Parts: sequence; structure tokens; C-alpha cells
Amino acid sequence: MKLMGNHFELSVVSTDGDWAGERIDEGVREIQRIERLLTTYSEDSETSLINANAGLSPVAVSEETFGLIERSLRISQLTQGAFDITYGSIDKRLWNFDTSMQRLPDAATAKRMVRLIDHRKIILDAERRTVLLEEEGMRIGFGGIGKGYAAEMAKAVMRKNGVVSGVVNASGDLTAWGYQPSGQAWTIGIVNPNSAGQIFSYLDVTDMAVATSGNYEKYILIDGKKYSHTINPRTGLPVTGIKSVTILCPNAEIADAMATPVMIMGIRAGLDMINQMQHIEAILVDDDDIVHTSDHIRVQLKKTLK
Repeated sequence: MKLMGNHFELSVVSTDGDWAGERIDEGVREIQRIERLLTTYSEDSETSLINANAGLSPVAVSEETFGLIERSLRISQLTQGAFDITYGSIDKRLWNFDTSMQRLPDAATAKRMVRLIDHRKIILDAERRTVLLEEEGMRIGFGGIGKGYAAEMAKAVMRKNGVVSGVVNASGDLTAWGYQPSGQAWTIGIVNPNSAGQIFSYLDVTDMAVATSGNYEKYILIDGKKYSHTINPRTGLPVTGIKSVTILCPNAEIADAMATPVMIMGIRAGLDMINQMQHIEAILVDDDDIVHTSDHIRVQLKKTLK
């Protein structure tokens, strides 16, 4: 079903179909609740209120929204700004990923149009639980972390209500816990970035989340070269060098949030960062179809897709 602009699938292992259906409905309602909280398509959501008051006044928010913004800022610091929820501040004239776009903007124009993207200009007041965007025109959005957070929260609700084994899949970013009816771990596929419908490797996982960011999802072709919809917030230009990044870790929110910044940081810096973190691994495919992995991942992969 379509939720948060993504196709969600929820699965529950149970011998009682009616009971499983009720648990899935509870998970769906939790995702819908988070969508109402975080959406920018409703003027009265907390996100929209923060954006509407940018450069004007702090906005009091729920503990949940405040906590998600706090965690987002920690990831921004960790990734040296490659992850940034103020990406919504980008000038909409800069990029429109449709067939009308014939050439890249020049570097100076691109940099000028992303000047409002700056997580350091989000001012949090923990005592009053308020959020202020320092400059008028700034906007936050949770596109880089929201569906992972929603998947994690739906899982939490379902587990609390007795679901021992299940999967929440948000357009390929998923969290899986427990085991299949056969008693085996869940098998997940890593998408081939050269052919979105094909899988180039499989992993058996339990109590694990997986998220992938890739240029096969949304891109433009200019002079025969593919440019990803993933924009480097420092330059305003599309990232190059990596076709896809897959992150594996126990938490879907973190997996979702880390996939894009690794793509922006590049192979060496991205893998260096992942290798310094605990309980998180990465699989990268570069523009030459060579596969790179973090140090401790235990999976058999071809080193090239060719």
C-alpha cells in the first residue's frame, strides 16, 4: 500500500490469519500516524509549522519530532554534513528530474542555490522543546530518514502486540525480525543498480534492517551520462562515482539515514566511516560496476557485476 510516498508491505508469521491481519493493520496505522506528523504536504503538520516559521520564531513540537531532529543532527555531524534534513531548502529551480533538463547548472549557480542547506542553522531548545530554522526560506524534510523511522516504529508496535516474526518493507528498505515459517532466516536481495528488477546477491538476515540508495531510482541523462537525483549539499551538483549503496544494521532508521551520505561521501571516505562504526556494514557498487564492502560483512559477492 502507498504510505509516505512509498510502497509499504507488512508481513507477519502466524497460524492465525485474522490475528495476523489485525497486527498488520496496527502497523499500518502507526505508519499513517508518523506520516501525518512528518509530512510537508499538510500545513498543520509539525514539519510544515517549523518551515513556515523559518527565520521568524521557534516552534514547540512533540517529544517525538524533537527526538527525530536531534538524531538527524547527530548523523549530520557524523557524516560531516553529507546527511542534512535541511535539504528541503534547495532552490526548486535548480533541479527537475524530467526530460526537459538538458544540461547541468554551472558550479557557481548550483552552489548559490544550496546556500540555505545547513544543519548547523537548526536551533534546538531542549528545555522548551522548540525548533528554529535560523534563516527565512530554510526548510526541513525527513525524506532521508522518515521511512526508516516509520518502519522501525511499525515493527515496535507489532512486536509489542505479540508478533514474533515479521517484515516491514518500505519500497525495498526493510526491517526483518524473527524467522520464516520454515524456521530459516529471512532472505533479502541486493538490487542490481544496472537493472532495478534484478538481484545480484542474496543475504540471510534476522533482526536486521537493510536500506539501499541508488542512481537507478531517479536520474536524468545528459549527453549519454546518467546523473543521480542525489545532490551533494555542499556543491548542489549530483553525486558521481557510485551507482548504489546498501546499508545493513539492526535499526531501520539508521540504515535509511546512512545510505545517502555514504553515496555523497564516496567510496573511500564512506567505507572509512562505516568501518569505524559498530554493528553497521555497507555494500557499494561504483560506476565501473566494481563491488566494494565494509570490513566485517560476511557475504559472498562477485567483485564486479560485469
